[in-house]
Amino acid sequence: MKTKLSDCLRPLMLGALFLGTAANAAVQSIDKVVAIVDNDVVMQSQLDQRVHEVQQTIAKRGGGLPPPGVLDQQVLERLIVENLQLQIGERSGIRITDEELNQAVGTIAQRNNMTIDQFRAALARDGLSFDDARDQIRREMVISRVRQRRVAERIQVSEQEVKNFLASDLGKMQLSEELHLANILIPTPESANSEAIQSAYRQATDVYQQLKQGADFGQMAVARSASENALEGGDMGWRKAAQLPPPFDRELSSMAVGDITQPARTPGGFIILKLLEKRGGGTQVRDEVHVRHILIKPSEIRSEAETKRLAEKLYERITSGEDFAELAKSFSEDPGSALNGGDLNWVDPNALVPEFRQVMAETPQGQLSKPFKSPYGWHVLEVLGRRATDSTTQAREQQAMTVLRNRKYDEELQTWLRQIRDEAYVEIKLPGADQAAQ
Repeated sequence: MKTKLSDCLRPLMLGALFLGTAANAAVQSIDKVVAIVDNDVVMQSQLDQRVHEVQQTIAKRGGGLPPPGVLDQQVLERLIVENLQLQIGERSGIRITDEELNQAVGTIAQRNNMTIDQFRAALARDGLSFDDARDQIRREMVISRVRQRRVAERIQVSEQEVKNFLASDLGKMQLSEELHLANILIPTPESANSEAIQSAYRQATDVYQQLKQGADFGQMAVARSASENALEGGDMGWRKAAQLPPPFDRELSSMAVGDITQPARTPGGFIILKLLEKRGGGTQVRDEVHVRHILIKPSEIRSEAETKRLAEKLYERITSGEDFAELAKSFSEDPGSALNGGDLNWVDPNALVPEFRQVMAETPQGQLSKPFKSPYGWHVLEVLGRRATDSTTQAREQQAMTVLRNRKYDEELQTWLRQIRDEAYVEIKLPGADQAAQ
């Protein structure tokens, strides 16, 4: 979590104020550093605020809280990894404009069926500041864009992988029901010896036995899991069985809601899954959009402002009558569509990033959007058509592509997060926590 220099200096200045007039009077401690993270710090106030937010979330979910020391260490580790990603974002020049932030806040309020004022009031009832919430949303947007650049863009799925997947048993399950899952991960070091593996297995078995005896899964995830979603009770969201690695794919399909799996070894450690809900199944009609776009990316030699101006210039040239396809071939920096005049063909909106999906939904058929920004850069798009379709061969291939990318993304993200954490200089100053450094 990024801390401004002024925020770091303020507790030092306030701490210099003495209680009373005696020279040896006690200094009143206002704030302190709980972790040094490369070129930044995490403050006690930041940790306290996030712990409070997590406690509120757990309370709403109805779960019990783990011991304070355990929760503090879990939250601090989350803040450290967030801080590292924010530092990468700053070095990469990633910025969130006020317009983008306002739009994101409005979207969150809308999803909760609230106006902005109602959203502000709801936060206040939970003891949370609206400004703090905006800052957290901004940080999450930066982290999302960092992950897009560092993780998502380097994931490649070949046509042969898609064909193999569709021909497999898992591929045939693609149109099956969806599963809402939660997980608990007991990690093993990347080059773990047999003793470390056995220790992790014993911990996972202990967690499993406690769960079988009635322990709350969400509380155990907060207290014991090393997964990125531990503080959300291990909630993984909805997944197709085909997105899950063996042996979970077949095992979960035959499980009842509420059941948990025995600990299973994965590259990251031993994992336990709980089936929270099931839904869907069978062929469903879905909306598709035929769209083409021009993508302009900022770079070391082209600033964000210059990139925006170029996108606006191309928009003006198209609206003045120049050919969209020819301009896309000449200027677009999307290697997958530029040679086709920017044509993305028929796409499932759910396979696109939210910024692109929203503008595409708001653009009438046959019309051009104004330039807009996504994690990939600046776009101009044109909607060529809309249709509702069953699961055709093309749609099945797109689904397979999405599933394979999601699977690779989850694996690559965890590997990347562990890598940046291992390579960082981290000194933890939280009382009772283990001291750690690179």
